[in-house]
Amino acid sequence: MVIRERPTLEAVARRAGVSRATVSRVVNGSTSVAASIREAVNRAVEELGYVPNQAARSLVTQRTESIALILPETANRVFSDDLFFPAIIRGVGGELEAADKQLVLMMAGSAKSHDRVERYAVAGHVDGVMFASMHGADPLPGTLVRLGIPVVCSGRPIGAAAVPYVDVDHFGGVCGAVRHLVTAGRRRIATIAGPQDMVAGIDRLAGYRATLEEAGLAQHVRIGDFTRESGMVAMRKLLDDDPALDAVFVASDMMAHGALTALKDAGRRVPGDVAVIGFDDFEISRYSEPPLTTVRQPIVEMGRTMARQLLGLINDEPHQPDAVVLPTELVIRETA
Repeated sequence: MVIRERPTLEAVARRAGVSRATVSRVVNGSTSVAASIREAVNRAVEELGYVPNQAARSLVTQRTESIALILPETANRVFSDDLFFPAIIRGVGGELEAADKQLVLMMAGSAKSHDRVERYAVAGHVDGVMFASMHGADPLPGTLVRLGIPVVCSGRPIGAAAVPYVDVDHFGGVCGAVRHLVTAGRRRIATIAGPQDMVAGIDRLAGYRATLEEAGLAQHVRIGDFTRESGMVAMRKLLDDDPALDAVFVASDMMAHGALTALKDAGRRVPGDVAVIGFDDFEISRYSEPPLTTVRQPIVEMGRTMARQLLGLINDEPHQPDAVVLPTELVIRETA
C-alpha cells in the first residue's frame, strides 16, 4: 500500500507560485493579501488537499478554535431526563459549528472538577468559555473575565461579578402565567418553586409572589430542584398543606409532570379540581395527560445567542451587549 504524503505549506506555495509566508497569511485569514493571490493560494490548497496544521496555526493566530461550555452539574444530572441541557447544547453547538469552532463540553459538579475546569481554561486550551445552569455566587466566571478570558453566562450571574449573560424573562413570564390563573377564578394558588441558589428559581418565585400580592391572595410555596421526582414530592406536601388548593404554578415542566402524577394519585382532576401551569415548553409537555399549559422559554435560541455573543467578544467586535434578555410566551393547553 502506498501512503500518500501529507501536502505541505511549501508544496502549496510552489503550486500557487508565491512565497511560503504568503500562503501562511492566506490560510490564517489575513485580509492584507491581494484577492488574485488569495484565489491562487486557495485553488492550490484545494487541488493538493492541503489541511493546515492546527498546532502551527495556533502559534500564528493565538487561537485554539475551541470554545468551552461549562455545566456546573454532575454527569448524572446532565444526562438525566432533564431536557434543558440537550436544548442548550443544541443551540450552542449549532452556532459554533456554523462558525467552524470546536465545542468542548465540561461538567463541574464538584469542587475537584471545578478546579480542573479553571486550570484548563486558564492554561489557554480554549478561546472563550460559556456557563449554563450556575448555582450560587460562583466566582469562576468573574475570575476568568479578570484574567482576560472571554466569558458569557446563561442566566444572570448571582453576585457582583460583571459578566456578560443571556437570560429569559423569568419574572414576566411567571407573572403572566399566574395572572391567567387569577383571571380564570382560581383563588388558592400554590407554587412549586425551583432551587433558590439559581437565578431561574429565584426570579420565578419572585414573579409568583408579586402577582399574588397584587391579587391579595395567600401564598403556598414548596421548593423543588427542577426534577420530576421533586415535583411529585412537593405536590403531595402542598395538598397536605392545603387540601382545597385549586391551582399550582410549577417552575419547570419536569416538576409539573411530577405534580400531575401526584394529583392523579390523589384523585384530583386537572384542570377541574386543580389547574396546573409549568415553565419551559419541552416537547413532551404536548403529550402529557392532559397536555400541559406552560410558559415557553426559547432555550435553543438562548444557546445560539450565547455562542454569538461569545464569538463577538473573542473577535473584538464593537457594541457587544452586556446582557440579552429573551422574551417568554404563555402556551395555553388543557391543564389551565
